[in-house]
Amino acid sequence: MPTASCPLSTRDVVDLYFMEHRAKLLDIAAFLDRLDRAAPAPSHAAEGHDDVRVRALRRAIPLLLDGAPDRVRRILDLLSDHSRDPIAAAHTQSALGADPRGDY
Repeated sequence: MPTASCPLSTRDVVDLYFMEHRAKLLDIAAFLDRLDRAAPAPSHAAEGHDDVRVRALRRAIPLLLDGAPDRVRRILDLLSDHSRDPIAAAHTQSALGADPRGDY
């Protein structure tokens, strides 16, 4: 059994953080439900379930339950763009949140 590195007991962690993370899980469920109910915009060929961000999110969800260590690092790695080549122009003013070239 690994040595505990958190000063809190497992009970303390659940007592302190469960409600916060319950709400986050419900937010993700609501997002996916909303996505399922949304009609695709006729002007976009690849969107909704085909969007690289949604594919990355769906691929990240099983990592939450796989029991392997370093979930945060592995999910962040999955959702990160690892390219080093600069792009000619950004298509948005914010980060995409997933590698647009990712094979999800």
